Amino acid sequence: MSAHFPPGRRQVLQHLALQGMAGLTVSAAVFSKAAAAGPTEEILSQSVRTALTAAVAAAAPPEPLLAHEAQRQAYAQWRAQSSEQLARWLPQSLERLEFLQTLWYEARRAGLSLSLVLGLIQTESAFRKFAISSSGARGYMQVMPFWTRSIGDGDESKLFHMQTNLRFGCVILRYLLDREQGDLSLGLGRYNGSRGQLPYPRAVLSAQRAWLKAVD
Repeated sequence: MSAHFPPGRRQVLQHLALQGMAGLTVSAAVFSKAAAAGPTEEILSQSVRTALTAAVAAAAPPEPLLAHEAQRQAYAQWRAQSSEQLARWLPQSLERLEFLQTLWYEARRAGLSLSLVLGLIQTESAFRKFAISSSGARGYMQVMPFWTRSIGDGDESKLFHMQTNLRFGCVILRYLLDREQGDLSLGLGRYNGSRGQLPYPRAVLSAQRAWLKAVD
């Protein structure tokens, strides 16, 4: 399903592509993980830092602008089905609506599968907005605070804001998948800091299957 919304998927991908992030041209590593230490920050090249900073900036209201009735119906169907499924984690209907609308916006903006982002969040935080891991990762998508210093304004408390957390998480995941040429296992492992190990990617992909929808 294609849609247009500012700043849209094209703008995000242009930021990444212009800085050489759409394939193997990127040489900077983002993070690595020792067995028990959790993700650790590494130095980003200036081009990567510039592109990621631009991609997480200029937040816009997460309101999808769908040009055709068929798109609007498909979106409404996905939201209704996902809301019903999400109720076990988020019992308040208004909270679910805001969450799903924001997730749709940010996932589409970054060119990511909706079910993949939902599966990752289920695995990472079980949809807990204020989750904090033992290594300090925060929020729905368990974003490490160092990202706010590397590509944000340094205010790590913003990672508990719904759209900010989903924006950072989706942009980072898009970047890491591109670094791995679209390999989900390696990209998800890199996101988690366990690249080359199978348990985490398998957990996310298993969770993803339950979220697959026709409009994904």
